[in-house]
Amino acid sequence: MSEPLLPARLRRRGFLAGALGVGATAALTACTSNEAPSSGGASVAAAPAGDNAEPGTPVTIGFSAPAADHGWIAAIANNAQAQAEQFSDVTFQPVNPTNDVTQQIAAVQTLINDGVDALVILPNDGSQLTSVGRQAIEAGIPVINLDRIFDSPLAYRTWIGGDNYGMGVSAGNYIGERLRAAGVANPIIGEIAGIDNLPLTQARSQGFADALSTYGFSVGPRQAADFTAQGGQRVTANLLQAAPRLDAVWNHDDDQGIGVLAAINQAGRSEFFMVGGAGSANAMREIQSGSSVLEATVTYSPTMASSAVSLARLVAQSRGMGDLAEHEVPASITLASATITRDNVADYLSLGFES
Repeated sequence: MSEPLLPARLRRRGFLAGALGVGATAALTACTSNEAPSSGGASVAAAPAGDNAEPGTPVTIGFSAPAADHGWIAAIANNAQAQAEQFSDVTFQPVNPTNDVTQQIAAVQTLINDGVDALVILPNDGSQLTSVGRQAIEAGIPVINLDRIFDSPLAYRTWIGGDNYGMGVSAGNYIGERLRAAGVANPIIGEIAGIDNLPLTQARSQGFADALSTYGFSVGPRQAADFTAQGGQRVTANLLQAAPRLDAVWNHDDDQGIGVLAAINQAGRSEFFMVGGAGSANAMREIQSGSSVLEATVTYSPTMASSAVSLARLVAQSRGMGDLAEHEVPASITLASATITRDNVADYLSLGFES
């Protein structure tokens, strides 16, 4: 007699427990054996590439994110929805976006109680949402943690997000190379950061300072805004008044960059060039025009939400990524931060979001 069929998430949970047991035994054997490993284990060929777009077991993916009061966040929700619609085997179940942590926890708990097959969560606060991520995992529901990371890897199956430190490095390298090529000695380099008490802002600033230091340069006047156009305009006006001359400026965020550019234009300043951050469509159009101080931006693309939905689908269906040798989706994926200039902006414009 055949065994009764179990819900997909319970079958996955049993499989994971079994796999962990086998893995632990294999690791112990490898560590304690006195025999040399066989030469057959020296190399592993990649598995034949499968077509991950082919329909699989129907799955329901729950989705939760903050309220779309920022162009980047709005693009996160739009990209997730659009990606889910590409798959005939996915039912997409978003909950109402909110900037209230308590409400987001309650909404995710509703998805857990509904028995979704996977969750994609961009938390308002990774620390405060960690417990509900663990609740989902303990219920056998894999969680794709998007961007703002939970405190514990026990709260998610896979994390995918941008490289904040890498953004700073990309911006610093672009500015450093430009100034060195121009023969500028002791340049004055401004920085307009986001919210200073956020780890992501701190990582961006650290990457920027570290990259500039390799050219013998340092960050000059620095102001922290709040990722809004209004805040960007206010702090940029202050920075420009305090710095009668600048050679370059990095603004962390293209949404607040609308206000940054407004303040620069109002001040009539154009002796420097600027690099943006995130990769908004309006920033790319400014770069493309060739008539703005904004000459580059470094990406932190909301397309990560599209990838998160694709990963959630594969994990829920117990499938791997076809071009990898491993049978499972990786535990973490960090997106690269590309530098967009007038030379390559046409290649990236379709990925830009509207601020």
